[in-house]
Amino acid sequence: MRNVILVWLTIATLTAAEHRGQVRFGGLPIPGASVTATQGVKVFAAITDPQGSYSLNGLDNGPFTIQVDMFCFAPIKQDISNAEPKIWDMKLLPLADMKASAPPPPAPVVAVAQTATAPSKKKGKLPPPIAQNTPGAFQKADLNAQGTPPVSDAKPPSDQDAAELSQRAADGFLVNGSRNNGASSPFSQIPAFGNFRKGARSLYNGNLGLILGNAAFDARTYSLTGQDTPKPSYNRVTGLFSFGGPLKIPHLLKNGPNITVNYQWMRQRSGVNQSGLMPTAAERLGDFSANRAAILDPTSGVPFPSGIIPQARISPQAKVLLELYPLPNFNNSSRFNFQVPVIGATHQDSVESRANKSIGKKDQLSGNLSYQSTRSDNGSIFGFLNTTDSAGINSSVSWRHGYTSRLFVNMGLQFSRFSLNYAPYFTNRENISGKAGITGNNQDPLNWGPPQLNFSNGISSLNDGLPNVTHNQTNGISADSFWNRSRHNFTFGADFKKQQFNLIAQQDPRGTFTFTDGSATKSAFAAFLLGIPDTTSIAFGNADKYFRSTAANAFLTDDWRMGPGFTLNAGVRWEYGSPITELYGRLVNLDIAPGFTAQAPVIASNPVGSLTGLHYPDSLVHPVKHAFQPRIGMSWRPLPASSLVIRGGYGVYYNTAVYQLIARQMAQQAPLSKSLNVANSAANPLTLANGFKTSATTTANTFAIDPNFLVGYAQNWQLSIQKDLPQSLIMTATYLGIKGTRAVQQSLPNTYPAGAVDPCPTCPRGFAYLSSNGNSTRQAGTLQLRRRLHSGFTATANYTYSKSIDDSALGGRAQSSSIIAQNWYNLRGERGLSNFDQRHLLNFQMQYSSGMGRAGATLMRGWRGRALKEWTFVAQINAGSGLPLSPIYFSPVNGTGVTGTIRPDVTGAPLYTAPQGLYLNSAAFAIPAPGRWGNAGRNSITGPSQFTTAASLGRGFKLTDRYNMDFRLDASNPINNVTFPSWVTNINSAQFGSPAMVNAMRTIQTTLRVRF
Repeated sequence: MRNVILVWLTIATLTAAEHRGQVRFGGLPIPGASVTATQGVKVFAAITDPQGSYSLNGLDNGPFTIQVDMFCFAPIKQDISNAEPKIWDMKLLPLADMKASAPPPPAPVVAVAQTATAPSKKKGKLPPPIAQNTPGAFQKADLNAQGTPPVSDAKPPSDQDAAELSQRAADGFLVNGSRNNGASSPFSQIPAFGNFRKGARSLYNGNLGLILGNAAFDARTYSLTGQDTPKPSYNRVTGLFSFGGPLKIPHLLKNGPNITVNYQWMRQRSGVNQSGLMPTAAERLGDFSANRAAILDPTSGVPFPSGIIPQARISPQAKVLLELYPLPNFNNSSRFNFQVPVIGATHQDSVESRANKSIGKKDQLSGNLSYQSTRSDNGSIFGFLNTTDSAGINSSVSWRHGYTSRLFVNMGLQFSRFSLNYAPYFTNRENISGKAGITGNNQDPLNWGPPQLNFSNGISSLNDGLPNVTHNQTNGISADSFWNRSRHNFTFGADFKKQQFNLIAQQDPRGTFTFTDGSATKSAFAAFLLGIPDTTSIAFGNADKYFRSTAANAFLTDDWRMGPGFTLNAGVRWEYGSPITELYGRLVNLDIAPGFTAQAPVIASNPVGSLTGLHYPDSLVHPVKHAFQPRIGMSWRPLPASSLVIRGGYGVYYNTAVYQLIARQMAQQAPLSKSLNVANSAANPLTLANGFKTSATTTANTFAIDPNFLVGYAQNWQLSIQKDLPQSLIMTATYLGIKGTRAVQQSLPNTYPAGAVDPCPTCPRGFAYLSSNGNSTRQAGTLQLRRRLHSGFTATANYTYSKSIDDSALGGRAQSSSIIAQNWYNLRGERGLSNFDQRHLLNFQMQYSSGMGRAGATLMRGWRGRALKEWTFVAQINAGSGLPLSPIYFSPVNGTGVTGTIRPDVTGAPLYTAPQGLYLNSAAFAIPAPGRWGNAGRNSITGPSQFTTAASLGRGFKLTDRYNMDFRLDASNPINNVTFPSWVTNINSAQFGSPAMVNAMRTIQTTLRVRF
């Protein structure tokens, strides 16, 4: 649900864009050209700099019209559909046109002829001014070396003479150039212009950069255990290269497209300290004499003498699996006794290319092609090293045709492909399950390795990754158009995609054993030594899967400029994402009788329910094709002379990308696969050797979905008020409301609390059921204060107060990996704070550039200017209250193999008054009373407060007229503040109330880039 809400953001208002370009003649830049952009009633203007470049800021996303003007050149006018950079090649007007377009000669500027006089000795007095509009005119530039005007009887030039002089001046400017063309004016030219330039300026540009990081500059990982673990040595190196310009091939391609190629090369190693709780040497031998609680013998129900399990009773499977657990490397904590640095490495190469070409005056082709290859090694606390190798390609081609200056159309094709190969440490290396004598799981060489072991008391879970080979592909086509008519800007279009998700993977081929303190031994680890799990689960078979889906959308929007102070943006969008099918019909759902009294599998290759007689679609889930999403937004300036602006909007957003995870669970089901979640019982005793077998009342299927599952949607509404304040400040107040409907819910039918009477002994259970009956709400108010860039300083501060509630993101943060409701009869009882609810959030960003404004002008001179000016410092601070967490009683749900969904009872003891070294009080919770579900609310614990910082310092250096160098220093968490994302909330665990992990400490990286 968190991702759903993030996708269902408020309706987007018009956002500002930037358009850059260059004006040239014969490959040389033209400075001083006038560039004007017209967008509706808005007009933006700029003058090209000495390199012929210009920048237009504040454009809205969408089409606009560009006009380029320069004396003696033919004007250029063209409609632009987006803000991508453009190069304008101007053409010289014929001589007759130049004369016709030449401006009239200026009125003579005349003055009384006089000799230069010495300055007055009186302080502050200047020479008398030169009188204007007097016969005998002369220009200041005509003063001779003695400071007196030349004697001349010249009369004002005629119109013909003026036009000829203008032509000569233009020719001289274009051909001869100038070393000093009004150097004190904003239109001054660099020395490398015209015939005096040092060399022809290249039509190509690019940059070469290096980003470096090293363990020596990074802070050590925070130690949750307090142990002085050595910091591992590592480096981070990233190389950057970019090159762009027109593609020209002699005698073959004279005026090809403009191309840009970017390449990034990354070699990165990282090291973090990981902490865990490992079995002690005594516990490995079955010696629990140091434990306060007695260890019971499950065969007799009485404690083992002296708390010691006889060696003959220790399971041979447990002995083999224990070899994978390292011995503790310190013993001064009951919560942790092991900490080691874990090293990871990532190698990545990525290349991206773009090209665009104008064809005639009305057509433009563009395209891009990118490729990325990533290889990574991921270590674990157990010393297992898993490898990942992935590669992806993404490409698109688009064509734009302008019918008129008010109507154009875009057509596009897209193609992408992604492949991944994940290889666990034990794959084709060692068959741990076979060595231990564990049966019933998949022991193909590809799936060699240990089963997963979970302990409720905080001992580190034993697990290794699962092999995975993925090949995904997407093909798409799109079309959109823009039409301007009077005050209306219409945008409409559609796109269509075909998607393939091909993978070879198993959900849980080696199986999972779970041990809890609620077992017959009253000790999770003692139950493991005796080889008696509380629950087991497994899913394998049908490894190769070929999923297929389609996605389509269409939209129509009208941006109506109703008046100078009011704009209305209204439209509708339709989206469709098909439920996923499998190429060979290998999907399984459950055909369920009313009241969940019976179930039977239904297969996509034969989609007729044997119990209900219903006919299912190939996806086993009925599609939703009515996802129409109306949207409306407005911008209103109620007072023409005021900066007050009111904006508002409403929109509906559907979550059409909900099916992929559903399909993966449906593909790993009986009878096509072996799948089960089962609990240990007298009727179905489980052991480490033979733990993957079902019982008479537990279904062999672990997942089912409502065939009438509906796609969820959210209604968003927003209102904001913006007003300028003194001191270059802008204040914006925003209210955002979201109402989510038909969100995902998951429950365990026919389950009941421990100690209660089974209400339906013959009813099927052991499977999770997915439906779409959830709801959510979010209310948020944001106050933003922004200071415009002034004297080199700009800053933005945002404060948000919000509250989010739902009954759909079931499970809650820190509730294992499950998103399953505790009580299937009372899904509304799951209503609580959303996983992402953060009541208070403050964001602050600032930027300062030295040597700007009056206050910084003193830095512009001498050695201080050379050393201190033009440095830019950027800082960001995020501070917020903690995210919600759910308290957990780690015990299996009756009749199933599912753990992690039960919550404890609340005792009334203060939760946050914790013992030293902890953040939560374990006395605040207790094991649920017999016959009742726990009464602690979902997400009823507020997690630790959040605080993050980042900063950067950079400057550009001009090396020559062609080369520039950029230097930047970036720091994440520069103040090295310790922040915990969450706490352990499993009341069975020895780590309850302690931090589950810690955020990264200070890291520093240096960037050096040369641009040419």
